[in-house]
Amino acid sequence: MSKNQLIDTSNLRGDFFGGVTAGVVALPLALAFGVQSGMGAIAGIYGAIAVGIFAAWFGGTSTQISGPTGPMTVVSAVVIATEIELHGSLDAALGTIIAIFFLAGALQILLGVLKIGQYIRYMPYPVVSGFMSGIGVIIIVLQIFPFLGHSSPKKILDIFSELPNVLPDIKIESVLLALATIATIYLFPKITKLIPSALVALVVLTGISTLIGLDVAIIGNIPDGLPALQFESFMHIDYSEPMLIIIPAITLAALGTIDSLLTSIVADNMTKTQHNSNKELIGQGLGNMAAAVIGGIPGAGATMRTVVNINSGGKTRLSGVIHGLALLLVLVGAGAYAKLIPLPVLAGILITVGIGIIDYKGLKHIAHVPKTDAVVMLAVLIMTVFVDLLQAVAVGMVLASVLFMKKMSDIAEDKSSTGSVDDFATEVVWMDETNLSDDIRHKVFIQHFDGPIFFGFASKFQEMTRALPEVDVVILRMKKVPYIDQSGMYAIEDAVMALQEKKILVLITAIQEQPKDMLRQIGVIPGLIAEEHLYKDFMQCVKALETGEAFKGEIKKDDFSWKFLVG
Repeated sequence: MSKNQLIDTSNLRGDFFGGVTAGVVALPLALAFGVQSGMGAIAGIYGAIAVGIFAAWFGGTSTQISGPTGPMTVVSAVVIATEIELHGSLDAALGTIIAIFFLAGALQILLGVLKIGQYIRYMPYPVVSGFMSGIGVIIIVLQIFPFLGHSSPKKILDIFSELPNVLPDIKIESVLLALATIATIYLFPKITKLIPSALVALVVLTGISTLIGLDVAIIGNIPDGLPALQFESFMHIDYSEPMLIIIPAITLAALGTIDSLLTSIVADNMTKTQHNSNKELIGQGLGNMAAAVIGGIPGAGATMRTVVNINSGGKTRLSGVIHGLALLLVLVGAGAYAKLIPLPVLAGILITVGIGIIDYKGLKHIAHVPKTDAVVMLAVLIMTVFVDLLQAVAVGMVLASVLFMKKMSDIAEDKSSTGSVDDFATEVVWMDETNLSDDIRHKVFIQHFDGPIFFGFASKFQEMTRALPEVDVVILRMKKVPYIDQSGMYAIEDAVMALQEKKILVLITAIQEQPKDMLRQIGVIPGLIAEEHLYKDFMQCVKALETGEAFKGEIKKDDFSWKFLVG
Protein backbone atom coordinates (compact mmCIF):
# COMPACT_ATOMS: atom_id res chain seq x y z
CA MET A 1 0.00 0.00 0.00
CA SER A 2 1.41 3.41 -0.92
CA LYS A 3 1.76 6.13 1.69
CA ASN A 4 -0.99 8.16 0.02
CA GLN A 5 -3.45 5.27 -0.18
CA LEU A 6 -6.02 5.39 2.62
CA ILE A 7 -7.36 1.86 2.22
CA ASP A 8 -5.26 -1.20 1.42
CA THR A 9 -7.23 -3.10 -1.22
CA SER A 10 -4.46 -5.52 -2.14
CA ASN A 11 -6.32 -8.37 -0.41
CA LEU A 12 -9.88 -7.17 -0.95
CA ARG A 13 -11.42 -10.59 -1.62
CA GLY A 14 -9.74 -12.24 1.38
CA ASP A 15 -10.57 -9.32 3.66
CA PHE A 16 -14.20 -9.37 2.54
CA PHE A 17 -14.68 -13.07 3.26
CA GLY A 18 -12.66 -12.84 6.47
CA GLY A 19 -14.68 -9.88 7.74
CA VAL A 20 -18.08 -11.28 6.77
CA THR A 21 -17.27 -14.68 8.31
CA ALA A 22 -16.04 -13.04 11.51
CA GLY A 23 -19.23 -10.94 11.59
CA VAL A 24 -21.38 -14.05 11.30
CA VAL A 25 -19.47 -15.65 14.18
CA ALA A 26 -19.70 -12.43 16.22
CA LEU A 27 -23.49 -12.01 15.91
CA PRO A 28 -24.68 -14.65 18.40
CA LEU A 29 -21.82 -13.82 20.77
CA ALA A 30 -22.63 -10.12 20.72
CA LEU A 31 -26.27 -10.84 21.53
CA ALA A 32 -25.30 -13.24 24.32
CA PHE A 33 -22.74 -10.91 25.86
CA GLY A 34 -25.21 -8.03 25.72
CA VAL A 35 -27.80 -10.04 27.65
CA GLN A 36 -25.22 -11.21 30.17
CA SER A 37 -24.00 -7.65 30.76
CA GLY A 38 -27.41 -6.54 32.03
CA MET A 39 -27.85 -3.77 29.42
CA GLY A 40 -29.65 -5.97 26.92
CA ALA A 41 -28.79 -7.73 23.68
CA ILE A 42 -28.74 -4.49 21.71
CA ALA A 43 -25.86 -3.16 23.83
CA GLY A 44 -23.79 -6.16 22.74
CA ILE A 45 -24.51 -5.46 19.06
CA TYR A 46 -23.71 -1.75 19.46
CA GLY A 47 -20.43 -2.61 21.20
CA ALA A 48 -19.45 -5.12 18.53
CA ILE A 49 -20.10 -2.59 15.74
CA ALA A 50 -18.29 0.37 17.33
CA VAL A 51 -15.30 -1.44 18.79
CA GLY A 52 -15.06 -3.67 15.72
CA ILE A 53 -14.81 -0.76 13.27
CA PHE A 54 -12.76 1.75 15.27
CA ALA A 55 -10.26 -0.72 16.79
CA ALA A 56 -9.62 -2.23 13.35
CA TRP A 57 -9.19 1.11 11.59
CA PHE A 58 -6.99 2.83 14.21
CA GLY A 59 -5.39 -0.20 15.89
CA GLY A 60 -1.97 -1.79 15.48
CA THR A 61 -2.88 -5.39 14.64
CA SER A 62 -3.91 -5.76 11.00
CA THR A 63 -5.96 -8.96 11.35
CA GLN A 64 -7.49 -8.44 14.77
CA ILE A 65 -11.27 -8.60 15.21
CA SER A 66 -12.53 -6.73 18.26
CA GLY A 67 -15.81 -6.64 20.13
CA PRO A 68 -17.39 -7.73 23.42
CA THR A 69 -15.41 -10.59 24.98
CA GLY A 70 -15.95 -12.92 27.92
CA PRO A 71 -13.57 -11.14 30.33
CA MET A 72 -14.78 -7.64 29.42
CA THR A 73 -18.42 -8.66 29.69
CA VAL A 74 -17.91 -10.25 33.10
CA VAL A 75 -16.42 -7.03 34.48
CA SER A 76 -18.97 -4.85 32.66
CA ALA A 77 -21.78 -6.89 34.21
CA VAL A 78 -20.39 -6.25 37.68
CA VAL A 79 -20.08 -2.52 36.94
CA ILE A 80 -23.64 -2.33 35.59
CA ALA A 81 -25.13 -4.35 38.49
CA THR A 82 -23.30 -2.16 41.03
CA GLU A 83 -24.51 1.09 39.45
CA ILE A 84 -28.08 -0.17 39.17
CA GLU A 85 -27.98 -1.08 42.85
CA LEU A 86 -26.73 2.42 43.72
CA HIS A 87 -29.17 4.32 41.47
CA GLY A 88 -32.23 2.07 41.60
CA SER A 89 -32.70 1.34 37.90
CA LEU A 90 -30.79 0.98 34.63
CA ASP A 91 -32.23 4.24 33.26
CA ALA A 92 -31.08 6.15 36.34
CA ALA A 93 -27.65 4.55 36.26
CA LEU A 94 -27.12 4.77 32.49
CA GLY A 95 -25.23 8.08 32.57
CA THR A 96 -22.70 6.82 35.10
CA ILE A 97 -22.32 3.48 33.30
CA ILE A 98 -21.61 5.21 29.98
CA ALA A 99 -19.16 7.58 31.70
CA ILE A 100 -17.25 4.60 33.13
CA PHE A 101 -17.07 2.89 29.72
CA PHE A 102 -16.04 6.15 28.02
CA LEU A 103 -13.32 6.85 30.59
CA ALA A 104 -12.02 3.28 30.25
CA GLY A 105 -11.48 3.91 26.54
CA ALA A 106 -9.77 7.22 27.23
CA LEU A 107 -7.42 5.51 29.71
CA GLN A 108 -6.53 2.91 27.09
CA ILE A 109 -5.56 5.71 24.71
CA LEU A 110 -3.41 7.20 27.48
CA LEU A 111 -1.70 3.82 28.01
CA GLY A 112 -0.96 3.68 24.29
CA VAL A 113 0.41 7.24 24.21
CA LEU A 114 2.63 6.45 27.22
CA LYS A 115 3.85 3.30 25.40
CA ILE A 116 2.73 0.93 28.17
CA GLY A 117 1.57 -1.72 25.71
CA GLN A 118 5.05 -3.12 25.12
CA TYR A 119 5.16 -4.48 28.68
CA ILE A 120 2.53 -7.15 28.00
CA ARG A 121 5.41 -9.48 27.09
CA TYR A 122 6.31 -9.66 30.78
CA MET A 123 3.00 -11.25 31.71
CA PRO A 124 3.92 -14.74 33.01
CA TYR A 125 2.10 -17.68 31.44
CA PRO A 126 0.71 -19.00 34.79
CA VAL A 127 -0.95 -15.62 35.41
CA VAL A 128 -2.54 -15.59 31.94
CA SER A 129 -3.55 -19.25 32.26
CA GLY A 130 -5.15 -18.86 35.69
CA PHE A 131 -6.91 -15.67 34.62
CA MET A 132 -8.37 -17.13 31.42
CA SER A 133 -9.47 -20.34 33.14
CA GLY A 134 -11.09 -18.27 35.90
CA ILE A 135 -12.99 -16.20 33.31
CA GLY A 136 -14.17 -19.42 31.67
CA VAL A 137 -15.47 -20.72 34.99
CA ILE A 138 -17.27 -17.42 35.72
CA ILE A 139 -19.04 -17.43 32.34
CA ILE A 140 -20.18 -21.03 32.81
CA VAL A 141 -21.40 -20.46 36.37
CA LEU A 142 -23.31 -17.32 35.38
CA GLN A 143 -25.29 -19.40 32.85
CA ILE A 144 -26.47 -22.02 35.35
CA PHE A 145 -29.68 -20.11 36.18
CA PRO A 146 -30.65 -19.28 32.55
CA PHE A 147 -29.83 -22.90 31.69
CA LEU A 148 -32.38 -23.99 34.30
CA GLY A 149 -34.94 -21.39 33.16
CA HIS A 150 -34.42 -18.65 35.77
CA SER A 151 -32.92 -15.16 35.95
CA SER A 152 -29.34 -15.24 37.16
CA PRO A 153 -27.90 -13.28 40.09
CA LYS A 154 -24.97 -11.09 39.04
CA LYS A 155 -22.56 -12.26 41.74
CA ILE A 156 -20.90 -15.67 41.80
CA LEU A 157 -21.38 -16.19 45.54
CA ASP A 158 -25.09 -15.36 45.23
CA ILE A 159 -25.45 -18.02 42.55
CA PHE A 160 -24.03 -20.71 44.81
CA SER A 161 -26.13 -19.62 47.78
CA GLU A 162 -29.41 -19.36 45.82
CA LEU A 163 -28.96 -22.45 43.65
CA PRO A 164 -30.65 -24.84 46.16
CA ASN A 165 -33.78 -22.67 45.97
CA VAL A 166 -34.23 -23.06 42.19
CA LEU A 167 -33.28 -26.73 41.82
CA PRO A 168 -36.81 -27.90 42.75
CA ASP A 169 -38.24 -25.61 40.04
CA ILE A 170 -36.22 -26.54 36.95
CA LYS A 171 -37.81 -25.52 33.63
CA ILE A 172 -37.35 -28.64 31.53
CA GLU A 173 -38.01 -26.81 28.24
CA SER A 174 -35.18 -24.37 28.98
CA VAL A 175 -32.80 -27.19 29.87
CA LEU A 176 -33.59 -29.10 26.67
CA LEU A 177 -33.19 -25.98 24.54
CA ALA A 178 -29.83 -25.12 26.12
CA LEU A 179 -28.61 -28.73 25.74
CA ALA A 180 -29.70 -28.74 22.09
CA THR A 181 -27.72 -25.51 21.58
CA ILE A 182 -24.56 -27.00 23.09
CA ALA A 183 -24.96 -30.21 21.08
CA THR A 184 -25.45 -28.25 17.84
CA ILE A 185 -22.36 -26.11 18.45
CA TYR A 186 -20.14 -29.14 19.01
CA LEU A 187 -21.68 -31.57 16.50
CA PHE A 188 -22.57 -29.38 13.50
CA PRO A 189 -18.88 -28.79 12.51
CA LYS A 190 -18.66 -32.54 11.86
CA ILE A 191 -21.17 -31.98 9.01
CA THR A 192 -19.65 -28.76 7.64
CA LYS A 193 -17.48 -25.90 8.87
CA LEU A 194 -18.64 -23.48 6.19
CA ILE A 195 -21.39 -22.11 8.46
CA PRO A 196 -20.55 -21.18 12.09
CA SER A 197 -22.25 -23.69 14.36
CA ALA A 198 -23.24 -21.02 16.92
CA LEU A 199 -25.19 -19.18 14.22
CA VAL A 200 -26.88 -22.44 13.15
CA ALA A 201 -27.92 -23.10 16.75
CA LEU A 202 -29.19 -19.53 17.13
CA VAL A 203 -31.32 -19.53 13.97
CA VAL A 204 -32.60 -23.13 13.97
CA LEU A 205 -33.45 -23.40 17.66
CA THR A 206 -35.03 -19.94 17.75
CA GLY A 207 -37.21 -21.02 14.83
CA ILE A 208 -38.19 -24.30 16.49
CA SER A 209 -38.92 -22.61 19.81
CA THR A 210 -41.10 -19.98 18.13
CA LEU A 211 -43.00 -22.41 15.91
CA ILE A 212 -43.93 -24.88 18.64
CA GLY A 213 -44.43 -22.18 21.27
CA LEU A 214 -41.97 -23.27 23.97
CA ASP A 215 -42.55 -21.62 27.33
CA VAL A 216 -39.09 -20.05 27.68
CA ALA A 217 -37.80 -16.52 28.29
CA ILE A 218 -36.81 -14.56 25.17
CA ILE A 219 -34.66 -11.49 24.54
CA GLY A 220 -37.65 -9.21 24.00
CA ASN A 221 -37.87 -5.94 22.08
CA ILE A 222 -34.73 -4.64 20.39
CA PRO A 223 -34.60 -1.07 19.03
CA ASP A 224 -34.76 -0.81 15.25
CA GLY A 225 -32.48 1.21 13.03
CA LEU A 226 -29.24 3.00 13.81
CA PRO A 227 -28.18 3.56 17.44
CA ALA A 228 -28.86 6.90 19.04
CA LEU A 229 -26.06 9.02 20.52
CA GLN A 230 -26.08 9.11 24.31
CA PHE A 231 -24.58 12.56 24.93
CA GLU A 232 -27.60 13.58 26.99
CA SER A 233 -26.84 10.80 29.47
CA PHE A 234 -23.60 12.56 30.41
CA MET A 235 -25.74 15.40 31.81
CA HIS A 236 -27.17 13.05 34.45
CA ILE A 237 -23.99 11.86 36.14
CA ASP A 238 -23.37 12.17 39.87
CA TYR A 239 -19.80 13.48 40.19
CA SER A 240 -19.93 13.73 43.98
CA GLU A 241 -17.94 10.49 44.35
CA PRO A 242 -15.57 10.42 41.37
CA MET A 243 -13.76 7.28 42.54
CA LEU A 244 -16.94 5.29 41.86
CA ILE A 245 -16.34 6.13 38.20
CA ILE A 246 -12.53 6.13 38.09
CA ILE A 247 -11.86 2.76 39.77
CA PRO A 248 -14.18 0.68 37.54
CA ALA A 249 -12.82 2.53 34.49
CA ILE A 250 -9.25 1.65 35.46
CA THR A 251 -10.29 -1.99 35.90
CA LEU A 252 -11.90 -2.12 32.46
CA ALA A 253 -9.00 -0.31 30.80
CA ALA A 254 -6.43 -2.65 32.33
CA LEU A 255 -8.44 -5.74 31.47
CA GLY A 256 -9.14 -4.57 27.92
CA THR A 257 -5.42 -3.91 27.47
CA ILE A 258 -4.43 -7.39 28.60
CA ASP A 259 -7.23 -9.07 26.66
CA SER A 260 -6.47 -7.23 23.41
CA LEU A 261 -2.69 -7.55 23.44
CA LEU A 262 -2.82 -11.26 24.23
CA THR A 263 -5.01 -11.67 21.15
CA SER A 264 -2.52 -9.57 19.17
CA ILE A 265 0.20 -12.05 20.12
CA VAL A 266 -1.97 -14.92 18.87
CA ALA A 267 -2.48 -13.05 15.58
CA ASP A 268 1.28 -12.46 15.30
CA ASN A 269 2.01 -16.15 15.76
CA MET A 270 -0.52 -17.11 13.07
CA THR A 271 0.49 -14.50 10.48
CA LYS A 272 4.22 -14.29 11.29
CA THR A 273 3.90 -10.53 11.69
CA GLN A 274 4.57 -8.07 14.50
CA HIS A 275 1.79 -5.87 15.90
CA ASN A 276 2.22 -2.34 17.23
CA SER A 277 1.02 -2.72 20.83
CA ASN A 278 0.82 0.99 21.64
CA LYS A 279 -1.12 1.80 18.46
CA GLU A 280 -3.40 -1.14 19.22
CA LEU A 281 -4.26 0.36 22.61
CA ILE A 282 -5.13 3.68 20.98
CA GLY A 283 -7.43 1.90 18.55
CA GLN A 284 -9.08 -0.13 21.31
CA GLY A 285 -9.56 3.01 23.37
CA LEU A 286 -11.22 4.86 20.51
CA GLY A 287 -13.44 1.84 19.91
CA ASN A 288 -14.58 1.68 23.52
CA MET A 289 -15.23 5.41 23.63
CA ALA A 290 -17.33 5.13 20.46
CA ALA A 291 -19.21 2.16 21.92
CA ALA A 292 -20.01 4.13 25.07
CA VAL A 293 -21.34 7.08 23.07
CA ILE A 294 -23.93 4.86 21.33
CA GLY A 295 -24.82 2.85 24.46
CA GLY A 296 -22.77 -0.28 23.73
CA ILE A 297 -20.74 -2.40 26.11
CA PRO A 298 -16.94 -2.22 25.91
CA GLY A 299 -14.86 -4.82 24.14
CA ALA A 300 -11.36 -5.96 23.28
CA GLY A 301 -9.50 -8.09 20.81
CA ALA A 302 -11.45 -11.35 20.40
CA THR A 303 -9.21 -14.37 19.91
CA MET A 304 -11.71 -16.75 18.32
CA ARG A 305 -13.06 -14.17 15.89
CA THR A 306 -9.52 -13.09 14.98
CA VAL A 307 -8.56 -16.69 14.23
CA VAL A 308 -11.69 -17.07 12.08
CA ASN A 309 -10.81 -13.90 10.18
CA ILE A 310 -7.25 -15.05 9.46
CA ASN A 311 -8.32 -18.55 8.44
CA SER A 312 -10.96 -17.07 6.10
CA GLY A 313 -8.44 -14.91 4.26
CA GLY A 314 -8.35 -11.63 6.23
CA LYS A 315 -4.96 -9.90 6.12
CA THR A 316 -5.50 -6.16 6.56
CA ARG A 317 -7.43 -3.85 8.87
CA LEU A 318 -10.15 -3.66 6.23
CA SER A 319 -11.37 -7.12 7.34
CA GLY A 320 -12.14 -5.80 10.83
CA VAL A 321 -14.04 -2.84 9.40
CA ILE A 322 -16.07 -5.14 7.14
CA HIS A 323 -16.88 -7.31 10.18
CA GLY A 324 -18.37 -4.26 11.94
CA LEU A 325 -20.29 -3.11 8.87
CA ALA A 326 -21.73 -6.62 8.42
CA LEU A 327 -23.11 -6.46 11.97
CA LEU A 328 -24.54 -3.01 11.25
CA LEU A 329 -26.43 -4.36 8.23
CA VAL A 330 -27.80 -7.21 10.36
CA LEU A 331 -28.92 -4.71 12.99
CA VAL A 332 -30.79 -2.60 10.44
CA GLY A 333 -32.37 -5.54 8.60
CA ALA A 334 -32.97 -8.25 11.18
CA GLY A 335 -33.44 -6.48 14.50
CA ALA A 336 -37.14 -7.33 14.59
CA TYR A 337 -36.42 -11.05 14.52
CA ALA A 338 -33.73 -10.99 17.20
CA LYS A 339 -36.31 -10.33 19.93
CA LEU A 340 -37.56 -13.92 19.52
CA ILE A 341 -34.23 -15.50 20.50
CA PRO A 342 -34.68 -17.64 23.65
CA LEU A 343 -32.38 -16.89 26.58
CA PRO A 344 -31.58 -20.61 27.10
CA VAL A 345 -30.10 -20.63 23.57
CA LEU A 346 -27.83 -17.73 24.50
CA ALA A 347 -26.97 -19.55 27.74
CA GLY A 348 -25.92 -22.61 25.72
CA ILE A 349 -23.76 -20.45 23.45
CA LEU A 350 -22.05 -18.78 26.42
CA ILE A 351 -21.41 -22.09 28.14
CA THR A 352 -19.46 -23.25 25.08
CA VAL A 353 -17.61 -19.91 25.10
CA GLY A 354 -16.65 -20.47 28.74
CA ILE A 355 -15.53 -24.02 28.02
CA GLY A 356 -13.39 -22.74 25.14
CA ILE A 357 -11.71 -20.03 27.24
CA ILE A 358 -10.43 -22.44 29.92
CA ASP A 359 -6.72 -23.18 29.43
CA TYR A 360 -6.68 -26.97 29.33
CA LYS A 361 -3.05 -27.03 28.22
CA GLY A 362 -1.94 -25.27 31.39
CA LEU A 363 -4.21 -27.36 33.63
CA LYS A 364 -3.05 -30.59 31.98
CA HIS A 365 0.57 -29.84 32.79
CA ILE A 366 -0.05 -28.45 36.27
CA ALA A 367 1.50 -31.52 37.95
CA HIS A 368 4.58 -31.35 35.74
CA VAL A 369 5.48 -27.65 35.69
CA PRO A 370 7.56 -26.05 38.48
CA LYS A 371 5.58 -25.92 41.72
CA THR A 372 5.88 -22.13 41.87
CA ASP A 373 4.15 -21.83 38.48
CA ALA A 374 1.39 -24.19 39.59
CA VAL A 375 0.83 -22.16 42.78
CA VAL A 376 0.59 -18.90 40.82
CA MET A 377 -1.82 -20.40 38.29
CA LEU A 378 -4.18 -21.80 40.93
CA ALA A 379 -4.04 -18.63 43.04
CA VAL A 380 -4.97 -16.45 40.08
CA LEU A 381 -7.74 -18.85 39.01
CA ILE A 382 -9.35 -18.93 42.47
CA MET A 383 -9.06 -15.16 42.97
CA THR A 384 -10.48 -14.49 39.52
CA VAL A 385 -13.59 -16.52 40.31
CA PHE A 386 -14.21 -15.57 43.93
CA VAL A 387 -12.52 -12.18 44.52
CA ASP A 388 -11.80 -9.77 41.66
CA LEU A 389 -10.30 -10.08 38.18
CA LEU A 390 -7.86 -7.16 38.36
CA GLN A 391 -6.76 -8.05 41.89
CA ALA A 392 -6.18 -11.61 40.71
CA VAL A 393 -3.83 -10.45 37.94
CA ALA A 394 -2.04 -8.03 40.29
CA VAL A 395 -1.54 -10.67 42.98
CA GLY A 396 -0.43 -13.19 40.35
CA MET A 397 2.18 -10.78 38.95
CA VAL A 398 3.54 -9.97 42.40
CA LEU A 399 3.58 -13.62 43.45
CA ALA A 400 5.26 -14.72 40.19
CA SER A 401 7.89 -12.00 40.55
CA VAL A 402 8.66 -12.80 44.19
CA LEU A 403 8.90 -16.54 43.55
CA PHE A 404 11.05 -15.96 40.50
CA MET A 405 13.43 -13.67 42.39
CA LYS A 406 13.75 -16.27 45.14
CA LYS A 407 14.52 -18.97 42.58
CA MET A 408 17.16 -16.85 40.89
CA SER A 409 18.64 -15.98 44.28
CA ASP A 410 18.90 -19.67 45.15
CA ILE A 411 20.58 -20.41 41.82
CA ALA A 412 23.04 -17.54 42.24
CA GLU A 413 23.88 -18.82 45.71
CA ASP A 414 24.50 -22.33 44.39
CA LYS A 415 26.75 -20.98 41.64
CA SER A 416 28.86 -18.89 44.00
CA SER A 417 29.56 -21.90 46.17
CA THR A 418 30.51 -24.35 43.42
CA GLY A 419 32.02 -22.43 40.49
CA SER A 420 34.60 -19.83 39.66
CA VAL A 421 34.08 -16.51 37.90
CA ASP A 422 35.45 -17.96 34.66
CA ASP A 423 32.75 -20.64 34.63
CA PHE A 424 30.07 -17.99 34.18
CA ALA A 425 31.80 -15.50 31.90
CA THR A 426 29.60 -14.26 29.06
CA GLU A 427 30.98 -13.66 25.57
CA VAL A 428 29.41 -12.45 22.34
CA VAL A 429 30.93 -15.44 20.52
CA TRP A 430 31.67 -18.38 22.75
CA MET A 431 35.26 -19.59 22.64
CA ASP A 432 34.55 -22.99 21.10
CA GLU A 433 32.82 -21.34 18.13
CA THR A 434 35.78 -19.30 16.88
CA ASN A 435 37.21 -22.08 14.70
CA LEU A 436 34.00 -23.17 12.94
CA SER A 437 34.19 -23.49 9.16
CA ASP A 438 32.46 -20.87 7.01
CA ASP A 439 30.17 -23.56 5.56
CA ILE A 440 28.73 -24.37 8.99
CA ARG A 441 28.45 -20.68 9.88
CA HIS A 442 26.35 -20.02 6.79
CA LYS A 443 23.98 -22.96 7.20
CA VAL A 444 23.70 -23.27 10.98
CA PHE A 445 22.13 -20.75 13.36
CA ILE A 446 23.48 -20.92 16.91
CA GLN A 447 21.19 -19.60 19.66
CA HIS A 448 22.96 -18.73 22.90
CA PHE A 449 21.07 -18.80 26.20
CA ASP A 450 23.00 -16.92 28.87
CA GLY A 451 20.65 -17.54 31.78
CA PRO A 452 17.21 -18.71 32.87
CA ILE A 453 14.47 -18.96 30.23
CA PHE A 454 11.46 -17.36 31.93
CA PHE A 455 8.40 -15.27 31.14
CA GLY A 456 10.40 -12.09 30.46
CA PHE A 457 12.44 -13.83 27.78
CA ALA A 458 9.77 -15.97 26.11
CA SER A 459 8.46 -13.21 23.80
CA LYS A 460 11.95 -12.23 22.62
CA PHE A 461 12.76 -15.87 21.84
CA GLN A 462 9.62 -16.19 19.71
CA GLU A 463 10.55 -12.97 17.86
CA MET A 464 13.97 -14.47 17.16
CA THR A 465 12.36 -17.56 15.66
CA ARG A 466 10.20 -15.46 13.31
CA ALA A 467 13.18 -13.37 12.17
CA LEU A 468 15.46 -16.37 11.59
CA PRO A 469 17.54 -16.20 8.37
CA GLU A 470 17.60 -19.03 5.80
CA VAL A 471 19.35 -21.87 7.61
CA ASP A 472 19.13 -25.66 7.73
CA VAL A 473 19.98 -26.29 11.38
CA VAL A 474 19.40 -24.43 14.65
CA ILE A 475 21.56 -25.30 17.65
CA LEU A 476 20.20 -24.30 21.06
CA ARG A 477 23.16 -23.88 23.42
CA MET A 478 21.68 -24.36 26.90
CA LYS A 479 24.81 -24.84 29.00
CA LYS A 480 24.09 -21.63 30.93
CA VAL A 481 20.35 -22.28 31.47
CA PRO A 482 19.88 -23.48 35.06
CA TYR A 483 16.11 -23.01 35.13
CA ILE A 484 13.11 -22.81 32.79
CA ASP A 485 9.60 -21.82 33.86
CA GLN A 486 6.22 -22.61 32.26
CA SER A 487 6.31 -19.63 29.89
CA GLY A 488 9.80 -20.63 28.78
CA MET A 489 8.76 -24.26 28.27
CA TYR A 490 5.92 -23.29 25.94
CA ALA A 491 8.10 -20.72 24.15
CA ILE A 492 10.64 -23.48 23.38
CA GLU A 493 7.84 -25.82 22.30
CA ASP A 494 6.26 -23.24 19.96
CA ALA A 495 9.64 -22.26 18.51
CA VAL A 496 10.69 -25.86 17.82
CA MET A 497 7.35 -26.61 16.13
CA ALA A 498 7.68 -23.48 13.97
CA LEU A 499 11.24 -24.40 12.99
CA GLN A 500 10.31 -27.95 12.14
CA GLU A 501 7.49 -26.70 9.92
CA LYS A 502 10.23 -24.96 7.93
CA LYS A 503 12.16 -28.26 7.71
CA ILE A 504 14.83 -26.89 10.05
CA LEU A 505 16.64 -29.42 12.24
CA VAL A 506 16.81 -28.45 15.94
CA LEU A 507 19.68 -29.68 18.13
CA ILE A 508 20.37 -28.97 21.82
CA THR A 509 23.75 -28.95 23.54
CA ALA A 510 24.71 -29.22 27.22
CA ILE A 511 21.18 -28.95 28.59
CA GLN A 512 21.00 -29.02 32.40
CA GLU A 513 18.77 -31.34 34.41
CA GLN A 514 15.94 -28.98 35.39
CA PRO A 515 15.23 -27.71 31.84
CA LYS A 516 15.60 -31.25 30.47
CA ASP A 517 13.13 -32.64 33.00
CA MET A 518 10.63 -29.86 32.29
CA LEU A 519 10.83 -30.36 28.50
CA ARG A 520 10.39 -34.10 29.02
CA GLN A 521 7.30 -33.54 31.18
CA ILE A 522 5.42 -31.75 28.37
CA GLY A 523 6.70 -34.04 25.62
CA VAL A 524 9.10 -31.70 23.81
CA ILE A 525 11.70 -34.37 24.53
CA PRO A 526 11.48 -36.86 22.86
CA GLY A 527 8.22 -35.88 21.09
CA LEU A 528 9.70 -32.97 19.11
CA ILE A 529 13.43 -33.31 19.77
CA ALA A 530 14.80 -36.87 19.80
CA GLU A 531 17.12 -37.98 22.61
CA GLU A 532 19.94 -38.49 20.10
CA HIS A 533 19.74 -34.79 19.25
CA LEU A 534 20.78 -33.82 22.78
CA TYR A 535 24.57 -33.45 22.87
CA LYS A 536 26.70 -33.23 26.00
CA ASP A 537 28.82 -30.44 24.51
CA PHE A 538 29.01 -28.19 21.47
CA MET A 539 31.97 -29.89 19.76
CA GLN A 540 30.19 -33.26 19.86
CA CYS A 541 27.26 -31.60 18.09
CA VAL A 542 29.53 -30.05 15.43
CA LYS A 543 31.16 -33.44 14.81
CA ALA A 544 27.72 -35.04 14.37
CA LEU A 545 26.88 -32.39 11.75
CA GLU A 546 30.14 -32.83 9.86
CA THR A 547 29.78 -36.61 9.71
CA GLY A 548 26.06 -36.58 8.96
CA GLU A 549 25.23 -38.45 12.16
CA ALA A 550 22.90 -35.65 13.25
CA PHE A 551 20.50 -36.29 10.38
CA LYS A 552 19.88 -39.99 10.93
CA GLY A 553 16.26 -40.75 11.69
CA GLU A 554 15.22 -37.10 11.39
CA ILE A 555 15.65 -35.65 7.89
CA LYS A 556 17.62 -37.26 5.09
CA LYS A 557 20.88 -35.43 4.67
CA ASP A 558 20.28 -35.32 0.89
CA ASP A 559 17.44 -32.91 1.56
CA PHE A 560 19.97 -30.30 2.70
CA SER A 561 21.68 -27.90 0.33
CA TRP A 562 24.87 -28.21 2.35
CA LYS A 563 25.18 -31.99 2.04
CA PHE A 564 28.75 -31.56 0.78
CA LEU A 565 29.76 -30.96 4.39
CA VAL A 566 29.07 -34.56 5.39
CA GLY A 567 31.64 -37.10 4.33
